This record gives sequence, C-alpha cells and structure tokens, in this order.
Amino acid sequence: MDEQIRQIAERLRGLREVLELKVEDVAKDCDFSVEEYKKAESGESDISVSMLQKVARKYGVALDALMFGEEPKMSSYFLTRAGMGTSMERTKAYKYQSLAAGFKDRKADPFIVTVEPKADDCPMTMNSHTGQEFNLICSGRMLININGKELILSEGDSIYFDSKQPHGMKALDGKPVKFLAVII
Repeated sequence: MDEQIRQIAERLRGLREVLELKVEDVAKDCDFSVEEYKKAESGESDISVSMLQKVARKYGVALDALMFGEEPKMSSYFLTRAGMGTSMERTKAYKYQSLAAGFKDRKADPFIVTVEPKADDCPMTMNSHTGQEFNLICSGRMLININGKELILSEGDSIYFDSKQPHGMKALDGKPVKFLAVII
C-alpha cells in the first residue's frame, strides 16, 4: 500500500472514531457505499479528492487535515512559491499540489494537478462531488469527460463545470498534462 494513501486512510478512520460514528454512518452521510468507504478507510483503494472533500465538508474539517495531516493556520493570505505547494500523489497517475494548504476557512481548494499518461485501453476514472470546478491547462493536452460529453483541452484552454456531474480526465499524446484545478 502506498504510504500516503495509508496515512490518509488512518486520518479518515481517526476522524470517524473521534466523532464516534460507524462506517455505515459516514457512508450514508456522504453518499458512499459502505464497501467503498471501508476500502478507503483501510487503504485498499485509491482515495479521491472528491471523497475527501465530501467528508471534510460534512464533518467541518479542513480538506488539508485529511489530505496532509496539517491544519491550516493563515487567515490574511497564504503564499505558495512555484513548485513548493504541499503535494500528494494519490496514485502513480495523479499528483496534487495544494496551492492554499495553509489558509484556513477557504471557500475554494486550488491545486496544480499532474496526470500521467495511461494506456489507451485503460478506463477513465470518474468522480463527482458537490460544488463546481474550474480547470486551466498549463501544459499538455487532456481529454475530459463530463457526464458522457468528451472534450479535448490544450494549453491555455479552461473549463468550468458542475462537479456533481460525473467527470474524469486523461492525458493525451503519451505525455503528462498539468492543470490548475480550483474546486469550489
């Protein structure tokens, strides 16, 4: 098991235990299947940012606390120098770099996301979460699927969408794609 996924799984379990909730309670409250949540909490499967965001919002904790194990402290501003954001690799295919990890009570979660290319026959992982999302392609090309509609985005292109819609992305041309994702 990947060390970062294991640590996130421990934080999910710890939050549930502190709140004195059963696995079934969290699954119901956050609209997950019990099996899906058990796999996340045990570290048996990848844990999506959308899953962490649902849990964080439902129970009033900072997304950073679940992702990185740190509580944000800044309230006036938080500066992230180029390449210095707190990062997490959920899988070998996705790397998230938080651009506002230290800012508390923020209304949006901005990330630089790097998606590594996968084999053409590899299925796209779909996610959905409450709110809205903005993506701006910084480098590379990406296929994005939003509720069955497929669009190709190139460097400089952006998209804003209702993130309750199932969505997924895939790097194109056998090269990584890097984009700014703002989850609101």
